[in-house]
Amino acid sequence: MSAAVRGAAVEILTDPAAVARRGADLFAAAAQEAAAARGAFTVALSGGDGPRPFYRMLARQQFAQKIPWRRVYLYWGDERCVPPDSDESNYGMAHELFIRHVPIPADNVQRMRGEDDPEEAARAYERLLSQPPALAAHSQADLPVLDFVLLGLGPDGHTASLFPHSAALDVEDRLVVVNEGQGTGKRLTLTYPVINAARRVVFIVTGPAKAGIVAEVLEGLRAPEAVPAQAVSPVHGSLTWLFDEAAASELSGRR
Repeated sequence: MSAAVRGAAVEILTDPAAVARRGADLFAAAAQEAAAARGAFTVALSGGDGPRPFYRMLARQQFAQKIPWRRVYLYWGDERCVPPDSDESNYGMAHELFIRHVPIPADNVQRMRGEDDPEEAARAYERLLSQPPALAAHSQADLPVLDFVLLGLGPDGHTASLFPHSAALDVEDRLVVVNEGQGTGKRLTLTYPVINAARRVVFIVTGPAKAGIVAEVLEGLRAPEAVPAQAVSPVHGSLTWLFDEAAASELSGRR
C-alpha cells in the first residue's frame, strides 16, 4: 500500500524484511542515478535498531552488485560521543553489518569522530561537509546537497539526534552541532538545514512500539518542537516513509 501524507510518499510493507528490501532498492537506484549524473553518490546514514535489516540487505550480493561502491561516499546523520568500536557507535553498527562486506574505498567512509571533544568533532564534520563531494556544484547556499539521507524515528518523535525541545532544533547557521536529549548523553547531529537540503530523505520505521508515534508524526497536530520528525521536509527533494504493517497500524487508514 502507498499513499501521500503531507507531501510525503508513504509505503506500508508487510514486515521489516520487506521494508529493508524496499529501502535497499531505493538506495541502489539512487546510487546508480547519482553516479551517472554527478559522478558521486553522497549518503548520510542513521543509527538505531530500525536500519539494521536494511544494512544487512545492502551487504547481500543481489544488492551489493548493483551499487557503484567506488562512487559512494558515506556520511552520518548523527553519532553518539563514543569510540568507533563501542557497541553504541552508529558507525560501528554500519561497519559491522555492511561496510566491511562491500568494496567501498576506505577514504569514502567519513565517520563522525565520537571519541573526540564533541565541539571540535562537530566543527571538523562541518568542514568535511563543506568540501567535495558533499559540497559540490549542485549545492545550495553553501549547504551540502546529499543524495540520500536515511533516518529513523524515536519513540519520542526524535530523528537523527534532534530531540524534543532541545537546542539543536532552532539552529539554522550550523551544519553539525552537539546536542543532548533527556538521558541520552552528548551526541553529534546534522541540523535541519542539511537534512532538508537533501535530494532524497527516507525514513525506515518498523515494529508495533512505533505505531503511536508514527500516527502522531503523520496525522497529529503539527508541533515540531515536541515532535522533531515533523520538521523534516526537503525543500527541493523527496521524502519517503517506509513502514511495516505493525508500525503503520494506528494510521487512520489502517485501523
